[in-house]
Amino acid sequence: MVEMSKMMLPMTLSKPTRKQVATTAATCVVLAYCARKLWPQLWSALGKKKSKKLETVLNKLESEGIKNKKNGASHNVDKLFYTQLRYLLKIIIPSVWSREFGILVLHTGTLFARTFLSIYVATLDGRIVQTIVKRDLRSFLLRLTQWLLIAIPATFINSLIRFLESKLGLVFRTRLVNHAYEQYFSDQTYYRVSNLDSRLSNADQCLTDDISMFTQSLAHLYSHLTKPMLDVALISFTLYSFASSRGASSKWPTIIATIVTFITAQILKAVSPKFGKLVAEEANRKGYLRYIHSRIIANAEEIAFYGGHKVEQNLLVKAYKALAQQTDLIFMKRLWYIMLEQFLMKYGWSASGLIMVAIPIMSARGGGIRADGSSVDDDPDGGVSERTKVFTTARNLLINSADAIERMMSSYKEITELAGYTARVTEMFHVFEDVKTGKYQRSMVTKTVQSKAKHAKISGPMQIMGNVMDTDATIDIEDLPIITPNGDIIVSSLTIKIEPGMHLLITGPNGCGKSSLFRILSGLWPAYKGKLHKPPPSKMFYIPQRPYMSLGTFRDQVIYPDTYDDMKEKGCTDKDLEKILEIVNLQLIVEREGGWDSRSDWKDVLSGGEKQRMGMARIFYHKPQFALLDECTSAVSIDVESKIYQAVKDAGICLLTITHRPSLWKFHTHLLQFDGEGGWRMEALDTNTRLSLNDEKQRLETQLAGMPAMKNRLKELCSILGDDSVLLSKSDSSTDLQLTEQESS
Repeated sequence: MVEMSKMMLPMTLSKPTRKQVATTAATCVVLAYCARKLWPQLWSALGKKKSKKLETVLNKLESEGIKNKKNGASHNVDKLFYTQLRYLLKIIIPSVWSREFGILVLHTGTLFARTFLSIYVATLDGRIVQTIVKRDLRSFLLRLTQWLLIAIPATFINSLIRFLESKLGLVFRTRLVNHAYEQYFSDQTYYRVSNLDSRLSNADQCLTDDISMFTQSLAHLYSHLTKPMLDVALISFTLYSFASSRGASSKWPTIIATIVTFITAQILKAVSPKFGKLVAEEANRKGYLRYIHSRIIANAEEIAFYGGHKVEQNLLVKAYKALAQQTDLIFMKRLWYIMLEQFLMKYGWSASGLIMVAIPIMSARGGGIRADGSSVDDDPDGGVSERTKVFTTARNLLINSADAIERMMSSYKEITELAGYTARVTEMFHVFEDVKTGKYQRSMVTKTVQSKAKHAKISGPMQIMGNVMDTDATIDIEDLPIITPNGDIIVSSLTIKIEPGMHLLITGPNGCGKSSLFRILSGLWPAYKGKLHKPPPSKMFYIPQRPYMSLGTFRDQVIYPDTYDDMKEKGCTDKDLEKILEIVNLQLIVEREGGWDSRSDWKDVLSGGEKQRMGMARIFYHKPQFALLDECTSAVSIDVESKIYQAVKDAGICLLTITHRPSLWKFHTHLLQFDGEGGWRMEALDTNTRLSLNDEKQRLETQLAGMPAMKNRLKELCSILGDDSVLLSKSDSSTDLQLTEQESS
């Protein structure tokens, strides 16, 4: 052990013999074997079954019986974990020329430098103690000055290691988040994950907390595993070289270190809790608690109207208690595990270290032979100062080496926690890939009440076999079933054709498939069978009953989902937008809200009717071939509504409208009517005839609605006058006759 520039002094003082080289190689093999034994997961694969496939787990956090079916992976450190980790590593480190790999190499270099500094500081500590024992003031001050000077680069290296660890975690997270966002927002994955697939109940948590915890844990583990490995290898070689150069034997210390390390690893392996599974369950419960909070925020007005705060509070309390219980369980597991770990690694290893230091000093010939052949016992002080220096240096090096091995062994619980985060993040990406290719897994909701089913239901997995093709200007549907994500068959077979110039009115009772047809046309729901030829999504624009108001300027609300740059590329100006707002009677809002660049929470600033007119304004900006309108003007006055619909027709846009307002019938040429029982019919729309029939229907409803009131009044008058009525007698006799016939039948 010598200063930095003479780190390998033992090798220069005496030429290594074959025996020393062989012993060094054997030591490295033993250390590699020990390192392998430190990771029980590598040995747990022996004698056990191969890693199981992804299993289905039911998460029962709600006592009311709501079950979230998930495709839960094994959270153990096994072959599956390494497969998942390699999959994620290929994403976060795409090549050796990437920024992530460069920071990784720089971080590794600082870890090497810190190990060499540790060896140098340990050597310097021994020399300082030697000067104290010799009572050499001049040498003491010189060594103390060296110790203070080396503290400057040492502290910088320590700070740099922490900085690069944090930086490495950040660049890993940035790379993984960017990749996740690309997958999440491609091919409408964000919709399909939450509406067509039930494996990810909290995708927002997977995209935020799980990715953050995974990358932080990965960067932390790399730092806390690489440096201990370097410390163990370099310090062991330094101790062996130091002992050999002085004629001391390193055989027994090596055997003791191997035995103690092996026994400790086996004990910790046997009692180690399954931290990966525990942490993954904790993440699930955190996600559910966040989900409850988001539901309350999204439905605050409805909850306030109903006064349902107690129910929502109970749900929150139950979710938090479940999370607190799981967190407390993890704390209890760590309490006893860390206690045993500290006992074995601090006290057990300290006792073993003293034995390992004492053996070479006591067994050295003549107290130790220097490189020049002189004996330590021949020193004026009897070799006390030299042995003190050797003991201090060796003890410091052994403490550093023991700390390194302790970090390696204690990191196993961190590895199991990493396995939990790895499984969740990998599962998220696998679900993204599955839904993009049309592979869905969803928990089917079944009714426990025995009743006559309104629609047929598919109980097993559904295969997508429909022929979907983009066309120029025609919607051609042939033998297309309308099936909900839950497997309900609303319409078994639909065949229609919509050509340019046709304007289709769609009617029917609630739940008959009107909005579901729009979802299939927009590509949100798959075509499980039949033929669907339609224009691409860019030529079809859907306006729901509650238009979405984005975060941004007032201009962004009109041109959504385009950006300001997209608008300029199309050659559209603010004056063009003003003309559009005049059509939908919103021209005064620009000045009222402070101009085109004003920013507000538009879903709260604009009224219901203004938001619906804003949705219609987007049609005139985008100018699609087909406008899919789903009750999108229910809060707009009839005169403004008629003006807007006429302007849409004048712009050459085909209307596909779901509405209950008879005032809009005149803007359509054909009618598609669902009966709610799986049937449908399509025909040319005769507006005048349909309006006259509707008027007659309303008159009959008005007349029939008054009959019970008139009958009750007649009964009241008969009771007051004490007289009978012929009409009531006939009505009662006919009622008795019907009851008699029913009983006899």
